[in-house]
Amino acid sequence: MLISGAKIVVETLIEQGCSTVFGYPGGQVINLFDELYLCRDRIDHVLTAHEQGAAHAADGYARATGKVGVVIATSGPGATNLVTGIATAYLDSVPLIAITGNVPCGLIGRDSFQEVDIVGITMPITKHNFIVKDINELADTLRTAFKIAKSGRPGPVLVDIPKDVQVAKCEFEPKTQPVIPYPIPFAPDDKLEKAADMINAAERPYIYFGGGIISGKASEELITLAEKIDAPMGCSLMGLSAVPCDHPLFLGMQGMHGHYASSVAEDEADLVIALGARFSDRATGNKNRFSKNFRIIHIDIDGAELHKNISADLAIKGDIKDSVSRLTELVGEKKRPQWEERISQLRQEELQRTENALRSGKAAQHQLRPYDIVDIISAYADDAVIATDVGQHQMWTAQRYPLKKPRTFITSGGLGTMGFGMGAAIGASIASGKRAVLFTGDGSFGMDLNELATAVSRNIPLVVVIFNNNSLGMVRQWQTLFFDGHYSNTVLDRSTDFVKLAEAFGAKGARASSKEELEKAAAEAFAVSGPFVIDCTVDCDEFVLPMLPPGGSIDDIITEIK
Repeated sequence: MLISGAKIVVETLIEQGCSTVFGYPGGQVINLFDELYLCRDRIDHVLTAHEQGAAHAADGYARATGKVGVVIATSGPGATNLVTGIATAYLDSVPLIAITGNVPCGLIGRDSFQEVDIVGITMPITKHNFIVKDINELADTLRTAFKIAKSGRPGPVLVDIPKDVQVAKCEFEPKTQPVIPYPIPFAPDDKLEKAADMINAAERPYIYFGGGIISGKASEELITLAEKIDAPMGCSLMGLSAVPCDHPLFLGMQGMHGHYASSVAEDEADLVIALGARFSDRATGNKNRFSKNFRIIHIDIDGAELHKNISADLAIKGDIKDSVSRLTELVGEKKRPQWEERISQLRQEELQRTENALRSGKAAQHQLRPYDIVDIISAYADDAVIATDVGQHQMWTAQRYPLKKPRTFITSGGLGTMGFGMGAAIGASIASGKRAVLFTGDGSFGMDLNELATAVSRNIPLVVVIFNNNSLGMVRQWQTLFFDGHYSNTVLDRSTDFVKLAEAFGAKGARASSKEELEKAAAEAFAVSGPFVIDCTVDCDEFVLPMLPPGGSIDDIITEIK
């Protein structure tokens, strides 16, 4: 059938199983938005308050489901407003399609109104990107974009479509099925056999896993391997939710703000089995010191990650689900009572150090503590999807929230994007059909509170919990510990009333400065169907502990403030 390029875009999105897109209209995508209007009974467009919020919403949608998220924006500032969201998805390996309009082909390169080279701008932060100048290539380009986004290590792909290509017409032949990913590389047998030999010979194995376990749908395989070889497990920030928090072998997040037992157990291991993780600086600290006590097996679907940050004794490229499953068949079942005893000791040490850290805080007894906030909210949240912004609140949530199922923790790890949370929570709620809880700080919330308009207009079941310490808490913590208390531009001194702000947007809100007040606010928040903001007063001297100093190691761990 003969149809326009704009209609080809919409029909191809529907063909690829896309039922929801996020975005913001503009002059160079007005034809595309007209087709979205005409097809509104088959595909839903969510209008956000800002293109960056749309990108984060598409990202949250993808993280909560594993599907490809789609965001649409116009040329120029519309396109550049997507850049932070695209980079966030890229650093966390999230499948995302960004569709941008551009000026007509004849005006490209002439500094036309709202013209920008978005392909050139986003080249370093996408798996691939395209500019489509021939309408006959449009449908297949979009299909290829979906294929790339969800193949191997997932990631974002940008498709830039000049306006004249959207207006032009050509024959369109719909496909009956969405594209399938490119073939997955499988790990060589001999390398898995060598890995099994190393595991069988180890006395103190430790499994370190990352977000690749979640994107590779390998949670069950991971747990089966850990139980068979009796190995404790620790994870990166992106690995949280892959394993139930109460699994007896799970020690929690390791690294800069990870659990004490998890980080020390890794250091005392004689073999670290890294699965779907990339050894970022936040996970390793001083790289020269990091692996001096243990050997490393590193398995990842992306060969570029092998030996990139940390040299492995055995590096294996392959699909994580298949690799872990086959490796489990090769290893011997073994109990390690001495290692179990040491892990038990570390858990007890962690409990004591946590108590000491809490006692070392400067907050008064009646004041809300960060862990109080997480504990009280989690008691009401049931199976809600949990999202965070970036900062101290993010780490407190990562340390404390009782996550049980994969894809229920939505956070920006690699890029650390303040302002990620509102859009991501909205997208995750729409994707999952469940309530979302956003843990944020007053600094982060100041960057994305405009998306309350989106949450209200869509009546999103969203509870926003603000850790309000009147500061940029994480930077202030560093200034306290490493910069002699020089609080340069981290004390906010803002007069914003977040409860009145919520009401101005059409949401509801409450303020809490004690556990009793938070209990009352939480009960009210989870009883309503739409957005609710809880402004929690937190002391500015509450610190995220433990902490490995930047560039430091486990030898330098800080567990309390004297």
